[in-house]
Amino acid sequence: MKALSTATVLFLATLVSDSVAAQSAYPHRVVTLVTHSSPGGGSDVFLRELARFLGPEMGVEFVVENVRGGSGARAMAQLANAPADGSVFYATTPTYIYTSLLSRPANTYRDLEPIVNVFFDEEVIYTRTSGPFETLEQVLEKARTSRGRWGASTPASLERQALEQLKLAAGVTPAIVTHEGGGDLMLNVLNGTLDIGVGEAQEIRSQLDAGQLRILAVFAAEPTERLPGIPTVKSLGYDVVLTKFRGIAGPPGTPPAIVDAWQQGVQRVLENADYRDVYEARILAPRYIEHASYGAFIDDFATRTQDFLRTTGVLQ
Repeated sequence: MKALSTATVLFLATLVSDSVAAQSAYPHRVVTLVTHSSPGGGSDVFLRELARFLGPEMGVEFVVENVRGGSGARAMAQLANAPADGSVFYATTPTYIYTSLLSRPANTYRDLEPIVNVFFDEEVIYTRTSGPFETLEQVLEKARTSRGRWGASTPASLERQALEQLKLAAGVTPAIVTHEGGGDLMLNVLNGTLDIGVGEAQEIRSQLDAGQLRILAVFAAEPTERLPGIPTVKSLGYDVVLTKFRGIAGPPGTPPAIVDAWQQGVQRVLENADYRDVYEARILAPRYIEHASYGAFIDDFATRTQDFLRTTGVLQ
């Protein structure tokens, strides 16, 4: 394990001796939250809004750092080699699993310590309101006659899998264009370069409210009250169900006391009424998973993803 700072050692000793762990001072005043997402992308928005409300709960100032490149490979490498002292963490999403499996970078999801899960985030199919599509079937009809262009955030992502599975289920062959983040993808849907994009409802909320984008379908198993009137892809006859997780990981060997501080802080902030208003407006579903269970959740997701990639011939 990497050497811990004096502040961290004192923090750990305090937590061991103090039964009121939540009241102990965190060992760092400033904590960096790393994301592979571009500014305005789903993980970027998730971290910035979490930081705004979790900071006071944990007594720290969170700073979000966008480490782009390699569909998360650079960000994972930064975390895997960072000190395990509570000063830096990473926003987990399915992307870091896909990149690990497909690109086989030097550092993978196995080199990071899953801390807690915070939300499940529904994946939606969206298009520009000024365009020709009002239903998913209209999009698929174009794909049957002239292919079309669909967009996903990164080459290694749940969004890319969603589109690949929809292609198979519908028997169409549109071109799939990938991007370095959800913000870039959304711009290409808005300017008409793409027929549709797939992403989280929360990252396009401002454009939905402004009437610039419309949601055509959601990849949830059942209709969700957070998206009233929006059909599921499955209900339209295409058996594709996917949900994105959003959580926090740290460097390997993150001490139990720091993990516990995060667990307590996240549980408290999810009950914060002001934060609840924010994440419900973002159409995020709180799904807290503690550290003891989060690793198994990540491993299960990775196994199922690997099976899918092998079935489709992407992995040999």
